[in-house]
Amino acid sequence: MEYDFDKLISRRGTNSYKWDSAKSDNVLPMWVADMDFQTTPAIVEALRSRVEHGIFGYTRVPDSYYEAVTDWFSRRHGWKIDREWMIYTSGVVPALSAVIKALTRPGDKVLVQPPVYNCFFSSIRNNGCETVSSPLLKTGDTYRMDFDDLEQKAADEKVKVMLLCNPHNPAGRVWTKEELMRVGEICLRHGVTVVSDEIHCELVFSGYVYTPFASLSDNFLQHSVTCLSPSKAFNMAGLQIANIICADEDMRRKIDKAININEVCDVNPFGVIATQAAYNEGEEWLKQLLDYLHENYIYMQDFCREHLPDFPITKLEGTYLVWMDCRALGISSEELEQRLIDGAGLWLNAGTMYGAEGEGFMRWNIACPRMRLSEGLKRFQYFIK
Repeated sequence: MEYDFDKLISRRGTNSYKWDSAKSDNVLPMWVADMDFQTTPAIVEALRSRVEHGIFGYTRVPDSYYEAVTDWFSRRHGWKIDREWMIYTSGVVPALSAVIKALTRPGDKVLVQPPVYNCFFSSIRNNGCETVSSPLLKTGDTYRMDFDDLEQKAADEKVKVMLLCNPHNPAGRVWTKEELMRVGEICLRHGVTVVSDEIHCELVFSGYVYTPFASLSDNFLQHSVTCLSPSKAFNMAGLQIANIICADEDMRRKIDKAININEVCDVNPFGVIATQAAYNEGEEWLKQLLDYLHENYIYMQDFCREHLPDFPITKLEGTYLVWMDCRALGISSEELEQRLIDGAGLWLNAGTMYGAEGEGFMRWNIACPRMRLSEGLKRFQYFIK
């Protein structure tokens, strides 16, 4: 079956955070990281069937849910997850916050690699911990890890946890096995637990391979925690479901306690149903989605080379989030975000959301019909002129 990703679907008036937050209906939002595509019909049909039952009480997560998750990661990524390692929760951000609470004490330090997902910073702060940055190094049209700096920062005895973004948002990197091995070896040497946010793991383009950090060795498995969700790949973030994978029994017990303290231990029936439909029946839809997203990236790359040569974009290996260098304008990212909204009707994310290292950059969400992407690029071009 061929799926139509060119179809324009209005999201205004649906209480969409992305589409209904602007003061004007003329603003084109290309900021919040959800997609403007309908999800796979398998999810829609599964939810429709559940809705027709008409009773939406407290949910028991069935065996079939665990089987869907474990079978998917075994089949697609060669990672055999034991059901006992899994803790379900309402989202990856609540998962990260609970894991930090479980593995640190107020005053401890948590290591990150900016520019990086903005909720890392708030999750660290909300648990009374201090952020330690080991910035990524921009090299040409991509980023790489600074392993010497990472080693130095991890050696601080107050650093207890490293938050890894794999694949990386917003740099668009899909870390290689070799890079992940070096991260793991550094963290093992210094007693730092790796907490890996792998929410974008299915959004990887041809020529690149997602590697679950915990799959690389038993040592890494026992000294790490992985946070997963189908929400990004299948555009179901509003259904609020995620999984924490932790093989170490003592750590898992602490995380389970933190999940309950934070009151994010329950999930809704629709998230459970949708996850099973996604993992059991959504593979072909996902394949076609990835092809379309990659074509969007190539379209944007060609447009920028021809019309916006002073605004290069980072090479996109995974995710649907494009990182644009706007330093040629000589204004702050936050000012540029507001001026684009006011002057061009285009809403992008200011790079400084992702740390000071994002100053001068903007993040684009290209998970939309190509006509909409084209309109966003033309609005940016008009603003520059």
